[in-house]
Amino acid sequence: MKLTIYTDGGARGNPGPAGIGAVILNDKNKIVKEISRYIGVATNNQAEYHALIAGLQSAKELGATEVSVVMDSELVIKQLKQEYKVRDKNLGPLFIKVWNLLPEFKKHTLRHVLRHKNKKADELVNKALDSAV
Repeated sequence: MKLTIYTDGGARGNPGPAGIGAVILNDKNKIVKEISRYIGVATNNQAEYHALIAGLQSAKELGATEVSVVMDSELVIKQLKQEYKVRDKNLGPLFIKVWNLLPEFKKHTLRHVLRHKNKKADELVNKALDSAV
């Protein structure tokens, strides 16, 4: 089963109160799960990784064998594609967690999109932040 995961993470302040959002769609483009969670104080990049981890874990729980990851964090996508090095020591463990989750799927793709093409995940981040702050 193939699922598409749109994720976003954000912090108000950097670091500051942070939240994650993820929308998981089936092959018919129907939402099968939404994630909106406050994660405490984090940087924006840490929140992006936490959102991706939550999305991948949920996709696995839903039985996905193939995932297409879509996010507006160019940094995370380029680090995972090994186009950028992970230089921030706080991102290293999060990168490794994602790196170890990806092979649990038979196939995966990683795609960067502009923020306006990731609106639903962004809305879920703001919902988490608004409810917690």
